[in-house]
Amino acid sequence: MKFGGTSVGSAERMRASARLAAEAAGSRPVAIVVSAMSGITDLLLGTMRHAEAGDRAGMEANLANLRRRHQEACRELLPAARIEPVLAEIETLAAEFERLANGMALLNERPPRSVDEAVAAGERLSALLVAEYLSAQGTPAEAVNAWDVVVTDAVFGNASPLMEATRAKALQRIQPLLDRGVLPVITGFNGATADGRPTTLGRGGSDFSASIVAAALDAAELWIWTDVDGIMSADPRLVPDGVVLAEVTYAEAAELAYHGAKVLHPKTLAPLADRRIPVWSKNSFAPEKPGTKIVASLREATGARAVASMTNVALVTIEPASIELNGVQVMARALDAIARANVEILLLSSSSFRGNFCFLVRAAELEPTLQSLEQALALELAHGYLNPIKVDRNVGMLAAVGEGMQGKPGLASRIFTAISRERVNVIAIAQGSNELTIAVVVNRDGLEKAVQAVHAECGMGASRRKDSQT
Repeated sequence: MKFGGTSVGSAERMRASARLAAEAAGSRPVAIVVSAMSGITDLLLGTMRHAEAGDRAGMEANLANLRRRHQEACRELLPAARIEPVLAEIETLAAEFERLANGMALLNERPPRSVDEAVAAGERLSALLVAEYLSAQGTPAEAVNAWDVVVTDAVFGNASPLMEATRAKALQRIQPLLDRGVLPVITGFNGATADGRPTTLGRGGSDFSASIVAAALDAAELWIWTDVDGIMSADPRLVPDGVVLAEVTYAEAAELAYHGAKVLHPKTLAPLADRRIPVWSKNSFAPEKPGTKIVASLREATGARAVASMTNVALVTIEPASIELNGVQVMARALDAIARANVEILLLSSSSFRGNFCFLVRAAELEPTLQSLEQALALELAHGYLNPIKVDRNVGMLAAVGEGMQGKPGLASRIFTAISRERVNVIAIAQGSNELTIAVVVNRDGLEKAVQAVHAECGMGASRRKDSQT
């Protein structure tokens, strides 16, 4: 089981999550992975930015807040006899983080390796509190730092697991606890290289940690506890009649996550798909709701099943000034530059004649994207072989996703017709070779109408499903 930041965001939520884990542990072995308390990772990163800038006042304020939140949770959670010893452990972890932040302040920089070691403090603190509470309530538990379990490469900030080495460590560190009836409470988001240097797993890292450990231990299932009822047919803020999907495939869940749906990060699913370990996405605030089960395949695939959307994105266009410039070579160099900047491309569309192409990135990653591109293509830009790079920030993306879209005649036409009926202009289009997704870029002010139109056209909503059943 994995519990996200909102599921361990307070003493009350920690109690609720611990209860879910303890109930399950009564009938079978359970290991859990926990995120930092909601807001704590941002607080830690902000503290390090203050340190780099030499802002001691900002550092001290954040450090006080870090200590206060965890001390308050400790006092609310634990019996009197355990409060002082655990407060001392909280102080030890807070002091470790403070030492690293002070080092950054002296250097006026944030070395990636030090950031990875420091930012894991949030997960270590929440694992400590949850494990202590479980033990106090009669369920033997032990906090486990994932750098003793998850072995990764040395790409600090976005490390990838080394699964065979992780499997060996998991069997050595976690399996004995399970065999003794002890519930391991493992930190999410972090790991370590084979020689012990702390790393983090990047965006979606806590979910990824859970899937890595689940695969390493050959778990029967992975349950991801969040603050939503499951995977929905559309963002309920945009589409009021969106429904929770009872089942989706690994591929559908990955595509939806990649295109902005609030579900598991795509890389989370890879270790599980290889071993066909089913995943449940459930709401820790409403555990009685059935949630969504993620499986290898569906008994029946029926066209587009969900539409995902994103707003905080930017469209970047690169256009040769002359057809004499080899567009394929320009694209190859541009993509290499983006990869080196560790930026994820959300959509790519190209023209065959002029060799121009456009791609979509998250708005937060636009600056490093442009810096890397301008450096890689400096000569062509300086001499006018390439037109100036164009950026459109006033865009949004939607993606219709479903296993049943494969080979379904007329579906793309229906999607584009539905969007055009709302007088929303389509700026760029991309479809994967597996025909699982059709992604569309539109003006941002037309995104909501476009999402609603596609959702209705494909019969994804609750009212349309009731009509079809009757």
